[in-house]
Amino acid sequence: MATSSGKTSTPTPLASKRPLPKDPSSEVPSKKKSSAPPLSLSGHFVEGSIVRIAMENFLTYDICEVCPGPHLNMIIGANGTGKSSIVCAICLGLAGKPAFMGRADKVGFFVKRGCSKGMVEIELFRSSGNLVITREIDVAKNQSFWFINKKSTTQKVVEEQVAALNIQVGNLCQFLPQDKVGEFAKLSKIELLEATEKSIGPPEMHRYHCELKNFREKEKQLETSCKEKTEYLEKMVQRNERYKQDVERFYERKRHLDLIEMLEAKRPWVEYENVRQEYEEVKLARDRVKDEVRKLKDGQIPITRRIEEIEMQRHNLEAQIKAKATDIKETSQKCKQKQDVIEKKDKHIEELQQALTVKQNAELDRQRRISNTRKMIEDLQNELRTTENCVNLQPQIDDITNDLRRVQDEKESCESEIIDKLKERETLEKEKKSVNDQIVQFDNLMNQKEDKLRQRYRDTYDAVLWLRNNRDKFKQRVYEPIMLMINMKDNKNAKYIENHIPSNDLRAFVFESQEDMEVFLKEVRDNKKLRVNAVIAPRSSYADRAPSRSLNELKQYGFFSYLRELFDAPAPVMSYLCSQYHIHEVPVGTERTRERIERVIQETRLKQMYTAEEKYVVKTSVYSNKVISSNTSLKVAQFLTVTVDLEQRRHLEEHLKEINRKLHAVESGLIALREKNKHLEHKDNELRQRKKELLERKNKKRQLEQKISSKLGSLKLMEQDTCNLEEEERKANTKIKETNVQKAKLVTELTNLIKICTSLHIQKVDLILQNTTVISEKNKLESDYMAASSQLRVKEQHFIELDENRQRLLQKCKELMRRARQVCNLGAEQTVPQEYQTQVPNIPNGHNSSPPMAFQDLPNTLDEIDALLTEERSRASCFTGLNPTVVEEYTKREEEIEQLTEELKIKKVELDKYRESISQVKERWLNPLKELVEKINEKFSNFFSSMQCAGEVDLHIENEEDYDKYGIRIRVKFRSSTQLHELTPHHQSGGERSVSTMLYLMALQELNRCPFRVVDEINQLLQNLPYSEKMTVLFVYNGPHMLEPNRWNLKAFQRRRRRITFTQPSQ
Repeated sequence: MATSSGKTSTPTPLASKRPLPKDPSSEVPSKKKSSAPPLSLSGHFVEGSIVRIAMENFLTYDICEVCPGPHLNMIIGANGTGKSSIVCAICLGLAGKPAFMGRADKVGFFVKRGCSKGMVEIELFRSSGNLVITREIDVAKNQSFWFINKKSTTQKVVEEQVAALNIQVGNLCQFLPQDKVGEFAKLSKIELLEATEKSIGPPEMHRYHCELKNFREKEKQLETSCKEKTEYLEKMVQRNERYKQDVERFYERKRHLDLIEMLEAKRPWVEYENVRQEYEEVKLARDRVKDEVRKLKDGQIPITRRIEEIEMQRHNLEAQIKAKATDIKETSQKCKQKQDVIEKKDKHIEELQQALTVKQNAELDRQRRISNTRKMIEDLQNELRTTENCVNLQPQIDDITNDLRRVQDEKESCESEIIDKLKERETLEKEKKSVNDQIVQFDNLMNQKEDKLRQRYRDTYDAVLWLRNNRDKFKQRVYEPIMLMINMKDNKNAKYIENHIPSNDLRAFVFESQEDMEVFLKEVRDNKKLRVNAVIAPRSSYADRAPSRSLNELKQYGFFSYLRELFDAPAPVMSYLCSQYHIHEVPVGTERTRERIERVIQETRLKQMYTAEEKYVVKTSVYSNKVISSNTSLKVAQFLTVTVDLEQRRHLEEHLKEINRKLHAVESGLIALREKNKHLEHKDNELRQRKKELLERKNKKRQLEQKISSKLGSLKLMEQDTCNLEEEERKANTKIKETNVQKAKLVTELTNLIKICTSLHIQKVDLILQNTTVISEKNKLESDYMAASSQLRVKEQHFIELDENRQRLLQKCKELMRRARQVCNLGAEQTVPQEYQTQVPNIPNGHNSSPPMAFQDLPNTLDEIDALLTEERSRASCFTGLNPTVVEEYTKREEEIEQLTEELKIKKVELDKYRESISQVKERWLNPLKELVEKINEKFSNFFSSMQCAGEVDLHIENEEDYDKYGIRIRVKFRSSTQLHELTPHHQSGGERSVSTMLYLMALQELNRCPFRVVDEINQLLQNLPYSEKMTVLFVYNGPHMLEPNRWNLKAFQRRRRRITFTQPSQ
């Protein structure tokens, strides 16, 4: 590593090689304490140069102080000795960001392990007095405390002081740490130009460049604005030219509309006069009809009086007819009463005859029933005699009863078994549903893992789908990506696995056979062009290998498990991970492990380990056998947080198969039991039928005896119930004779009443005839009256219509008068002025409209006015497609054109000013820049020529006006057979890029504007670097035989060195 005016130090003592021992700029830092000679040649330092670097508990240093020389400083030492630590101290001490170093993102990680605080102090040369910047780092709070010349301050103030000295630790052209060497070649041409301007250009160069970019951007905006306004202005002018003819046609149309307006103004007066004349005619006709109505009403009075006299005569006749009708009704009622009594006598005779007939029929029926009963008794007695003896049926009935009881017991037992089977089936179905739900939950979790795989690695996901459909193509089992096969026992521990196993292997397929892997890769990578990873499991299994140290030994340090025990996976997958990543050897600890990490590293000698939030890697130096450890923060888990217990899922599937087998057995048992129950039911019905038949046979004799006894009792009762028909017939004839005598008397009385009723009917008919004559006369008079009334109603209706027409015409006249006055702008009480009777008001217009036309020059009839209106409207309608707002828009557009023209002039003036400013700034910026690049190119080319190589630096310009795309292009050639190629991260080798970077920085050094420049890890061609007396070379010695820091005495070594130098014989 080489630095100019700024240099690095190591955690072990340094020896400086100087041309003369009297040079006070050399220094030898110590691990515990240090001393440096005072600077007596401060005049060699430039403003901002580093004169001292002090570190305390920083990285691997306890206490160290480094005093660089004013010229080139070289630090030489073996790898891993800590040369880059001084670069880190310079960066952090000058308010640089930790991330810029590429080592850690937190400043606390730069404090020596086991220490709670660290310190970096940088002393910068300043003619007015050196500037001492101190940065104290608190590990627990991850904070920094700043001091300038031992006084507390803020980071912002420090940054301002550093910037005032033109120190840019973020500029790769000035400060190139070890981990950023590769990034220098990745700088784009534009970024390299800006870094070079800031590093060696005049202070105003970068400012001019920024101003040019801003001016160019504003120039583009103004050009765009002017172009848009010009195009818009041209469009507006063209549009107005197009609409000019439309405007002229609009005013032509307006002249026709003015005439239409005058015609419409006169038309109400003509209408009013026509309606007024019609009103006078209707009023005369109404008066004539009114006289006719009066004469018709006078002629109806005599007819009305005669109708009233006839009506009184009709009322008297109707009263007499009503009296006769009452007498007839009373006589008819008496006749009806007599008829009712006679009918009752006839009914009584009929009832007596019917009663006698009923008694005769009852006697005949009794004799018939007695005969039938005797015959039935005889039949039952015959049947009783023929009935067999049923005494021996009881044993058969008892046997059947016992068989029936046994069948019922078997049936009950069978039904009980069916109920038990149904309950068992219900239990199994519930259990089956529960198991299915659990399997679905596992599948949902697995789907979540697959969704994460699909979102992050779509090619791997597509390969998984292909594998599931083509497993028959492989001889041995193929495992899906490891992230799908791994199942965390506790998803909180997923972060350890994801930080330990790279993502490339997490998404790798695992094969047991090389042949299967080749088939898979050929199909997926070559044919389907999918980017997938594949690995082969070891032939001998590593999955069950025991760790080298028992976990019980490590529990005292806070370790609770090895990585292997945190998850489950198929044996080949686990074997591969144990073989490749030694997960059976890597323990996982807690925060307790973090607190005692120093003790853990020293006592356990573990190579890798995890605490709650960090990963530790421990290595042993090949030079000094010293233990070197590094730690990184754990990233948050992304893929393995979803836990799917595949073994439990397999158990659930086996349990589901067992449940299905049991369900099948239960269903078979139910079918058999139902068949048996059906057979027992059939047998039970047969036994019941047989028992019923035997019981009927046993009870038949007893039933016959009971029936015979019942029939004999009925026969006895019927024989006792006798009747004397002759006596009953004699009594009935006597009652009928008495009733006939009463009936003859009633008929005589009825005949007399009928005669009276007939006389009354004759008198009533005579009165009705008289009433009919009177009604006929009345009807004739009413008919005459109705005819006169009808004629009167017609006249009255005609009168009403004429009167309504008169009212309507009157209202219409008033409305037409109001409309006509409104057209002429006259008030309700104002008389029509003479001018409105001769001409219409003037209609102002500015486009040669015709002069006002007088009413007397217009037609005087509605037809003529309407005809002229139609003609003018037709002419006006010929002007189609005209918008009423055309004139207004035309005028507004003319104003807008004038305004746009003025704005465009202003914009062009402003654009010219910007172009003039750009020209002036460009001249002040580009010429010095070209000279600067030419100087850099000259130095750079000379350096390459000295190595028998070629290199050029030029100003790359794509477009002279695009100042934001200007850049510096570096082209190099390391072999005579090749052409010059641009320096890129891909074309040159790492060594070639490093040499090019170094030589470019050396070229910048020749044009140095910054106080110092730092370049770390540049080793190429340094073996040929000639030594100069102005150089300061620091040697880093590291090893077990070095002096202890407390025994290192820099002054004693310097004195001894001087003595050796002075005593050497001259050559």
